[in-house]
Amino acid sequence: MTSIQPPLHLRDDGRTPFPSEDVTQWREHITADPYRNYLYSYPHKTAYRGLNPPVPLEPLWREEPAESFFLYMHIPFCGARCGFCNLFTLPDKRAEVHTVYVDALERQARQWAAFTGGKPFARFAIGGGTPSLLAPAQLRRLFRIAEDIMGLDSAAASISVETSPETLTEEKLNILKEHTVDRVSMGIQSFVAAESAAIYRPQNPDEVYRALDLLKLYDFPVLNLDLIYGLPGQTVDSWLYSLEQAVHHEPEEIFIYPLYTRDHTIVKPEDIRRQTDIRHECYRAAQQLLAEHGYTQYSMRRFARATAGTHKSIIDYSCQEEGMVGLGCGARSYTRNVHYASRYGVSRKATESIIADYVAAERYDTADYGIVLSLEEQKRRYILKAVLHSEGLKLADYSGRFGSSLWRDHPELGLLLQSGLGREEEGRLRLTPEGLGYSDSIGDWFISGEIREQMERFVLP
Repeated sequence: MTSIQPPLHLRDDGRTPFPSEDVTQWREHITADPYRNYLYSYPHKTAYRGLNPPVPLEPLWREEPAESFFLYMHIPFCGARCGFCNLFTLPDKRAEVHTVYVDALERQARQWAAFTGGKPFARFAIGGGTPSLLAPAQLRRLFRIAEDIMGLDSAAASISVETSPETLTEEKLNILKEHTVDRVSMGIQSFVAAESAAIYRPQNPDEVYRALDLLKLYDFPVLNLDLIYGLPGQTVDSWLYSLEQAVHHEPEEIFIYPLYTRDHTIVKPEDIRRQTDIRHECYRAAQQLLAEHGYTQYSMRRFARATAGTHKSIIDYSCQEEGMVGLGCGARSYTRNVHYASRYGVSRKATESIIADYVAAERYDTADYGIVLSLEEQKRRYILKAVLHSEGLKLADYSGRFGSSLWRDHPELGLLLQSGLGREEEGRLRLTPEGLGYSDSIGDWFISGEIREQMERFVLP
């Protein structure tokens, strides 16, 4: 799309008006392809490159201005790779492999605790992969590492753990309960066996129901269920069946994800192009059904009941996810101006190699792969992290953070307002309910040219 240049004159409120034909053209560009790119982080990891020279972590974290941190542990192992998955995961159930990996994570934690221990952790999450694939002894070790080495105060932090139906046992859930886990998230994707099979997910619906019944006995403050729409062979009716099954179990949260495929996933883009794209129709149907059942929409993906929360008195933490301390191979860490991680791979060979390097390492005190964010990219990240959420971006917070006006820095955001996909109210820039459904294409549009160029040059190993 040819970029739309704003006129030079400004309105009294600082916004730039666009000609109606430009607004129409832009809106058509956004709505024609709602699922252009999923920006679950900004900048995306495909924009990362080798840092030369490597960045020492001690001064980087010493100068991090965030007042509290987010502790994240990444467990890259799964029982099997799903057909849609392009995450950093490795299908490997061997207990000895898991043990050696947790040994390395503990070694990394002992080194990092020296320079991240000055501020409290407001959040702690264990993700993957499938953390609950670990044996109970290793799962228990993760909490010990967080509490005894990293200094996590479980009474003052929200704690979330990702699981899958086939890995849940009473022993593992007892461990989560003992460590005051607030949120358990379980990926189901579909309650229809044929749809699970179509994405190479070995999942029996009876196993899902068993896991849900077991989870209900433990009464975690927040149960989240993940579902995917647009699966091969799926219809709007079968999608609503899965959604209704999820609602029947009364989870506090439901995340709905459109199916994305890439050339390196098992299910290929051409496999999906052979069928009618029903994703936006599924999304709109889900919006209506979830609203009827008392779920409030907080983003394109997250819907939650008013009861979703914890009884803990949680330390404040910025929604911008600065001060994110990522332990484990594949975990990302975010400071205000440097994002870093291990190298990224999807193929089994690449993933095994990266994990092997991580496990063999003795020192973890430098960042050698990531991106240094310019002030311009820090602003874009701040905007995206807020605008794509229902709370929106508070204009005064942006001015206080960057000492400048949002409208003068990014007058193109006026297109959101003039197109009806966004609104300004109570000093905030928000997407409208319709606009939330186009979050992925809006986010893709707002990527800077420099970041887009780096992402397009990335070659996935």
